[in-house]
Amino acid sequence: MALNRALLRLRASTSFSVNATRSPTSSLFSAIRCLSNVPENTVYGGPRPQTSAERVTLNHLRQKHRRGEPITVVTAYDYPSAVHLDMAGIDVCLVGDSAAMVVHGHDTTLPITLDEMLVHCRAVARGATRPLLVGDLPFGTYESSANQAVDTAVRVLKEGGMDAIKLEGGAPSRVTAAKVIVEAGIAVMGHVGLTPQAISVLGGFRPQGKNIASAVKVVETALALQEAGCFSLVLECVPATVAAAATSALRIPTIGIGAGPFCSGQVLVYHDLLGMLQHPHHAKVTPKFCKQFAHVGDVINKALTDYKEEVTSGSFPGPDHSPYKMSAADVNGFLNELQKMGLDKAASAAAAVVEKTEKLESPEGENSGIN
Repeated sequence: MALNRALLRLRASTSFSVNATRSPTSSLFSAIRCLSNVPENTVYGGPRPQTSAERVTLNHLRQKHRRGEPITVVTAYDYPSAVHLDMAGIDVCLVGDSAAMVVHGHDTTLPITLDEMLVHCRAVARGATRPLLVGDLPFGTYESSANQAVDTAVRVLKEGGMDAIKLEGGAPSRVTAAKVIVEAGIAVMGHVGLTPQAISVLGGFRPQGKNIASAVKVVETALALQEAGCFSLVLECVPATVAAAATSALRIPTIGIGAGPFCSGQVLVYHDLLGMLQHPHHAKVTPKFCKQFAHVGDVINKALTDYKEEVTSGSFPGPDHSPYKMSAADVNGFLNELQKMGLDKAASAAAAVVEKTEKLESPEGENSGIN
């Protein structure tokens, strides 16, 4: 009897799991990797405890900050770059609205939509299994009201697969937005200094904190965002002195970008640090503070030029890159069928390829340089 009850329970659980996989909600979650904000310590039998080697969580970042260990952040927008970040052991991957400029070719970050950002977020979530994932809230998706801010942040987590969101600026409405999003149970990264979404007010991409009033405002804004509940703060394009002051005043880690070496961590854009983009459009927006750790763009340009030349000359694809073969018997049968169909010209072309291939693959052909 006990065995029968056990079997019935097994069948019931199996039936539930099969039905669950067919539901739209289950399909959505299966498409997005497990988030890092799964409870690390649980009071019930469930997910096994996570370790720092598996996933980076807010707790891991806090521990690094307390130990004075620099936090590494890279901005990336797609699956391949996310995989590279994952393999390199980067702590945080920021899916930035800078995709508007770097990927979509706009002159500012303003045009990108929430739906476009969600596509980038999902792609990154599929590629990065270790870093904490932070998604930018794009311009126009959180400024109108607290409800709009929370709704947008919820979508970035539920549909984008992110662990946290980032929003720009320290105006009272932005601080309020950060506070209500945190109260809704979503981790928030703040962003002060140069805030690209405020280009209309700032009059362009201009550094901040270069005079007394502006420097004090950066620190005050940082403190306000901390009090709103932000777990971290990006400091962009401010003097190192100001960044150091803000970092000292805060209890949360600061992530610098063009803000000197005295922050709790650093962030650069994937394409910028790799030296990937060589087009004039990108040259005019390449930040002065970015160090190019490689010149991948030069390698890409050379590879594309070499490809064009080899296709033009007919040297690609050669035998090494034409791997699919037919047996001699199948070739003869194929030629006969073509002739029966009245396609004598096609049969002759196929026969000529067979003859040429045999010559190229023979020792005599290899030595004679037949082309």
